[in-house]
Amino acid sequence: MNYQTVTEALNALRLLEEKQSALSHAMNMIVYDAATAAPKNTALGRGKTLGILSEYMYELIAAPENMEWIAYLHEHEDELTAEEKRRIEMTEKSCQQISRIPQNEYTEYQMLLNDAQTVWEKAKNENDFPAFAPYLEKIVAFNRKFAGYYNPAMAPYDALLNEFEEGMTMDVLDPFFEKLRSAIVPLLEKIRLAEPIDDSFLHRSFPVEKQKQCAEYLMAVLQIDRGYCGLAESEHPFTDNFNNKDVRITTHFYENNLTSALYSVIHEGGHAIYELACDDRYNQTAIAGGVSMGIHESQSRFFENIIGRSEPFIHAVYPEIRACFPEQLSDVSEEAFYRAVNRAEPSLIRTEADELTYCLHVMIRYELEKKLIAGTLAVGDLPSEWNRLYREYLGVEVPDDTHGCLQDTHWSGGSFGYFPSYALGSAYGAQMLAFMKKDIPDFEEKLRVADLADIKGWLGEHIHRHASLYQPSVLFENACGSFDPSYYVDYLTGKFKKLYHI
Repeated sequence: MNYQTVTEALNALRLLEEKQSALSHAMNMIVYDAATAAPKNTALGRGKTLGILSEYMYELIAAPENMEWIAYLHEHEDELTAEEKRRIEMTEKSCQQISRIPQNEYTEYQMLLNDAQTVWEKAKNENDFPAFAPYLEKIVAFNRKFAGYYNPAMAPYDALLNEFEEGMTMDVLDPFFEKLRSAIVPLLEKIRLAEPIDDSFLHRSFPVEKQKQCAEYLMAVLQIDRGYCGLAESEHPFTDNFNNKDVRITTHFYENNLTSALYSVIHEGGHAIYELACDDRYNQTAIAGGVSMGIHESQSRFFENIIGRSEPFIHAVYPEIRACFPEQLSDVSEEAFYRAVNRAEPSLIRTEADELTYCLHVMIRYELEKKLIAGTLAVGDLPSEWNRLYREYLGVEVPDDTHGCLQDTHWSGGSFGYFPSYALGSAYGAQMLAFMKKDIPDFEEKLRVADLADIKGWLGEHIHRHASLYQPSVLFENACGSFDPSYYVDYLTGKFKKLYHI
């Protein structure tokens, strides 16, 4: 088609965006259902449906005519708004990338991920890594190949990192993680010599129905509108955003671990708050939703740790938590609860890790991913290398693969390059806190009465409402200057030295 006006070309862009959004909605809904409600033996039919839908998605985005109106719009950039230019930039990237992937490989990969999710969940529950290993080998091979399709000029792992955090590379992450490790490991050594914090009461018997009541209370405190945000159960907590009026979060309840579900609800709630506050104008466009996983994790980790594990917030919510469990917490003071939920101790499970050691868990996965994608680590050797790094970085012995390399769902979902976002997000959040406090001098006083309006307002103004309008580095710098990991190091050392009186 020969485009005669910018309006015609923009209409073509809009039509593609709407169709792509609808297909993504349908496919993600199927994946969400698989993780939350579908019977365990339904993967085959679901896989076929996803295969057909992925074919439609491929044909839609890879259509040659897309590059015609994209080229026309590039020729008339002086007639476009900044928002339109960003939508074209994001769409062009998708079109170019998917066009480089053979359609049969794209469809085969989508079906592989559907099957792998089911096999991983069973393998995790049965401590059976060999059952999952063949699927992981195929996923690694696909990701290595796709990295070359995405950006052949980059190292394969850099190309994958760039998919989750635009502009991120190993050259940035290597010194970042080393800075964290050099600060965290010595501090952990001092904490080992300090008087330990008792958190045994968190592992008493807490009825799941009461935990669900507590989770609903926390969502209300976070001011999450339940008319637009669902809460379900899954093997591994996650957030799915279909649009800014339909966000789903999940958690997993354990009778003998009170804080697991409560803090996963706050964590996933942070993701939901971000998505729900994106400007309506970006719905069904290429710039809908959060801009990157690093920025996204800054929000979830901010609410989970900087807010949720702070002394003033505990002061505000602990009376209600205690009221839910009057027998279990009758002998537990507010201070004891605060100290317990902040206890620092090397452990096996990333999602259960304390705020201080969490980044060491991420660092291990980062090192393993680099080797898997580079081909210097075979999938069959993953369990032993995982166990070695846990021994070296955290000083813990991994008893089995369920508590080791099978604990996360990310690799079964093909998300190589995602894990570093958790550490980056934590660091981003600490810097946001420092700048937020300049604008909200009574920050802690507001937390003491669970008044999050101004805090959410600051994040909404500086981060949330912009969706993906800006590149992540630009969005972050507009909010709080150039990224500096020192804010995070200072935050961690200050908090935990005070907590442990060292």
